[in-house]
Amino acid sequence: MEILKLAQSIDARTIFVVGTGRDVGKTTALRAIYEAAWNAGIRVALASVGRDGEAPAQNPTRAKPRLWLQPETVFATARALLPSSPAAEVVRLSSLRSAAGGVLYARVVQAGFYELAGPPTASGVREVVEELLSRSDITIVDGAVDRVAALAGSDGAIVVAGGAATATTPREAAAELAALTSRLRVPRFDSDAASVDVEGALTAVDAARFVAEGETRQIVVGDPTQIALSGRSATEAFERLKIRCRRPLHVIAVTVSSIGPERNFEPVQFADAVAAATELPTFDVYRSARAA
Repeated sequence: MEILKLAQSIDARTIFVVGTGRDVGKTTALRAIYEAAWNAGIRVALASVGRDGEAPAQNPTRAKPRLWLQPETVFATARALLPSSPAAEVVRLSSLRSAAGGVLYARVVQAGFYELAGPPTASGVREVVEELLSRSDITIVDGAVDRVAALAGSDGAIVVAGGAATATTPREAAAELAALTSRLRVPRFDSDAASVDVEGALTAVDAARFVAEGETRQIVVGDPTQIALSGRSATEAFERLKIRCRRPLHVIAVTVSSIGPERNFEPVQFADAVAAATELPTFDVYRSARAA
């Protein structure tokens, strides 16, 4: 509910949940936000990038838990994945394609388990979101980081999930989340200040050249997804350059999972470390707790 209120505070009608990798609690976070919205009497819709938030190249055959959806929930999925039971009303067929086939929009008639599937492209996701928003008060998307351009320039909110599955230590996981949220939170450019426009992606080679030249003007990209930097090159670029964008994104919160397939972190200390590193509201949705 706190995450939902954060989205409402910026008038966001779309919440995009992305992760730093697999098994970091992204679906658990989405489920928690969905249940809070439904319990509050909000008309809610659900969608996915690819199948369960992944592009087809990310092993579409790997099974993931389905979502228990309540009556009147509207969702997008592939025609082949719509179960014959429990009942769902098909409200519209789409020309879009997912890894599992053609996409349709449905409304839950009887509560039950359903699987989400959607188009793998940002433009396709944008079309799905627009359709679902016409039928709901808020739409929650099981997303992928490289598809958040679908929200660029809009009032949509982003929640980033991370955890023990993608890092060997709590410090490493916190740094990973801090790097990703910093990139996604690049501010809007100042139209009155001098700038250098970058066509396409800002690469490590581009950033190194700007640093070597002592560039002090704004380095402007279209949106944060076009910043192709990571690791040390990203850290140096953000410290030395004024990187800005034309269509900003709105990251409102971080969720953490202290349990991974190969290791566990002490949950309270881990959540606090992530909150300090990202300077964002941080939630452990498994414990239903917010970091201090």
